[in-house]
Order: sequence, then structure tokens, then C-alpha cells
Amino acid sequence: MTENKPVVRLLQGNEACAEGAIAAGCRFYAGYPITPSTEIAEIMSSRLPQEGGKFIQMEDEIASIAAIIGASMAGVKSCTATSGPGYSLMMENIGYACVSEIPVVIINVQRCGPSTGQPTATGQGDLMQAKWGTHSDHPAVAVAPASAQEMYDLTAKAFSYSEKYRVPVTVLSDAVVGHIREKVVMRTAAELQIAERKVADEDTPDYRPMVTDESLIPALANLGSKLHPYYTGLVHGERGFFTSKAEEISAFTTRLTRKIEIHAHEMEDYEEWGLDDCEVCLVSFGVSGRAALNVAQGMRKEGKKVGHIRLRTVWPFPEKRIRDIADYAKAFVVPEMNLGQLKLEVERSVCGKAAVYGVNNVTGSLLTTAEIYECIRKVI
Repeated sequence: MTENKPVVRLLQGNEACAEGAIAAGCRFYAGYPITPSTEIAEIMSSRLPQEGGKFIQMEDEIASIAAIIGASMAGVKSCTATSGPGYSLMMENIGYACVSEIPVVIINVQRCGPSTGQPTATGQGDLMQAKWGTHSDHPAVAVAPASAQEMYDLTAKAFSYSEKYRVPVTVLSDAVVGHIREKVVMRTAAELQIAERKVADEDTPDYRPMVTDESLIPALANLGSKLHPYYTGLVHGERGFFTSKAEEISAFTTRLTRKIEIHAHEMEDYEEWGLDDCEVCLVSFGVSGRAALNVAQGMRKEGKKVGHIRLRTVWPFPEKRIRDIADYAKAFVVPEMNLGQLKLEVERSVCGKAAVYGVNNVTGSLLTTAEIYECIRKVI
């Protein structure tokens, strides 16, 4: 970047994602190539050494997520990228990162279908997996880019959320957003407002790794520091060791979720258009939002009161904002490339105050504006 002129590049979404990670300070990547995310590994393998970072191609996705958790424990911002089958393999260790509160970023470039599905076709079927894919109670944070620029910006933001709140964060992209090629403004670290992890003071007497302040986020002691931290996937007490005391078990599990709930307003992020007086509200995430916005703007020209909200952060879900819109909107229409996962969350938030309709496509192709138009015309 020159002094006053930002650098603008034509980048593929996956390339922008890799550059966003590096801009956020990522210096370690471990991954296993899988379509449609492979370009992220390719870019990281060449770019990270230039920035003093490390790239390792692992033998599978389980090893990949384990490697980035270990690197993060040592104090290095770390990420991996994958697609549906690989994301499923990572779930146990994502749960471990939640419980041990290790910041890592997982980029999931979604593809169509369960299991190995359609490797080169797009889809949005991993929305609920990003929330509920692991076992038991713990929080989830996920962002959903809809353009190459957002692949850059939201990947950087994912690192900030992960480091600040000590939680694994998913970048929930898809094959179209990953492969689309668009103009990307390369922002500075100051513009990106990168947040850093809270690191424990090595001179702290009687250090207790799980003691927190009102933020409910404990300071992280890096492996190799004088504090000799101990990490475990077992439920643990203030000193970080396994506990079987009922009050400590309850306090620990509750704090994991509460630390995200009390900071949810800092992560809620959505793009709104035409919502002030809408009778029909389109709710979308990711690439489906591009068609949804086009439809909302087109129907306004026809005199129809249609608005649109696109979620850039899908977890935590902005349920209060949806409920507020339901105070005056007659109906919600939810276009998504799955069989109704976002629709379920909208229905839960609307609390019966408005009708909710889904527009669904699981063919591996993009939702068309015609499909969304048809649904809205049945509603109005």
C-alpha cells in the first residue's frame, strides 16, 4: 500500500480468504487439500513463508485441526481450511478447542450434499453443523461471507473474534464465494481493527488459568511460558485440572456459553436493505443474499414493500433483530441452498408473530431470482 492509496487487487474468494488471514496475523496453517477449498492451502503454502510463517500439509483433517490447536497453544495465530467431509472429521477437536478455550479459525468452503456429496458443486448445508456439530453444551461463532471482499474482511474478523473470546471460529463460505473473482481492497491492520488475545502475566503469583474477570474470558498462558499451563478437554476448575465437584462443573460449562452470550452484541453483524416499512422480509446468508437483495430491490420498483437482511455473522444469531422486524412484517421468506436450516432459526426467533416461508435448492446450483420471486408473489 502507498501512503494514501489502498492496494486493490482482482482476487478469487479463496485467495482473498488467505490474504485476509495473513493480514490478521495468521502465521501457521495446517491442512489437507479438499475441493472447493484447496486454493486456500495453495496460497498459504507460498505466502506464509514470505511472512515468516509456517505451512504444513497434513495427512488428514483430524491431524490438521490438532496441529493448529497446538500452534495456537504456543501463541501463534493459526487456521485451516476444508469442506464438508473434512469439517465433519474436525468436529471432535473443534469441541476440544471450545472446552480448552484455544483460539483457532476453521474455513469451511461448503459444497453440496451430505458425506462426500458433490465436490465441485455449491451448497449451504453446514449451517447447523457449525452450531451443533460437536457434542454437549458450548458456544459457536461463525461468519458467512458473500463476496471476495468479505472473504478478506470476515476472515480477518474471524481471527479477532477467536483471539478476543478464546473460541474456535468458523468462516462459513461456499464453492461460489470461494471461486468467484472480484475486486478486493487490501485493508491495513489498523483498518481491520485486529483484536489480540489476553495473555497471562508470567510473573503472576499463584497463577490460576481459569480465573476470569467480568468478561468471563480467562487470560491465556502460552505453552513454553514460565507459567507451565496445563490444557485438558476434561471439565476443569480454576487451576485447569479435572474436577468432579458439581458446583465447579456447572460453573465451568455455564461460563463457556455465557462468555459468548454477554459479548454477542459485539459480534452480531448483518446487512440491511428496505426493512423500515417492509411487509415481507427476506432473510439470507452467504451467496444466497446476492439474489435475495436483487429480488428485494426489484420488487420495490414494483411498489411491493419487500426488505432484506443478510447475516454476516450467523452464530451468534441476531434473534432480537429478527423479532423486532416481526413486530411489523407480515411474513419472512428465507432463501437458502439447503432444506430449511436458516428457516428453523428464523421461525424460532419470530415466535409465531409472522409466517415464515422457505425457498430451497439442493441441486448444487445457485438459487435464482425467479425462484425467490415466485415464493414472494405467493405471499403478497
